[in-house]
Amino acid sequence: MRRELLRLSGVRGVPAGRPGAIGDERRTDRTVECWNCQTELDDAPVVCPRCGKVQPVPAGATLFDALGLRAAVDVDLAALERAYRERSLLVHPDRFATAQARERRFALEQSTLLNDAYRTLRDRAARDFYLLKLHGRDLTREDSGTREDLPLAFLEEVMELREALDAHRGAGALEPARAMAGDVGRRRSASLAEAETALRQLLAGGAGPSALEAAGHALARVRYFTRFLEEVEAMEEALGP
Repeated sequence: MRRELLRLSGVRGVPAGRPGAIGDERRTDRTVECWNCQTELDDAPVVCPRCGKVQPVPAGATLFDALGLRAAVDVDLAALERAYRERSLLVHPDRFATAQARERRFALEQSTLLNDAYRTLRDRAARDFYLLKLHGRDLTREDSGTREDLPLAFLEEVMELREALDAHRGAGALEPARAMAGDVGRRRSASLAEAETALRQLLAGGAGPSALEAAGHALARVRYFTRFLEEVEAMEEALGP
């Protein structure tokens, strides 16, 4: 088993300083040492290839780094699944129940990051929101400013949609609500596609502030549309098939 773990420890993080480690979460290009055997480690492996000890999460590591993937809009989901399984095997906390406290902590931190990376990056919308965050705009923050920047006409339309849905909910009218959801779902998909076009431009480099603004506005619309669809799903559960 130790031999297999050491073989898998050759699975490394993404080298520091490569494209995709973006903005505030960019890693610095430096060599670190294994905390246990002092072997120089250039590519931030999850486990030291010499002694097999779990390494700490590098400062500024992104979710893409956690899985050894290049930051991108389009992700190979099979590669993501494979990387998650291999790395989870290396750092599962149950393997380190009797290890010293330092390594138990590193294993827990690595495992937590892996789970977060897997949950976020396998989902198209969550991945887009995360890429936007790497470019400095976090729509989960109340002070992101994107909502205030959206056209007033769109915000008014959202209010009208919610009022109409409330009326259908009060009347127990499920079919009209489903029809609304179909239209909103199509608009959500279109907004996602618009955001991804802008994000690809940002990742390619050379895109100006307009691409960041376009991605932010498109994903802000996605948030509104997603909440609307969630309300319709809740209505379906409450009112039956």
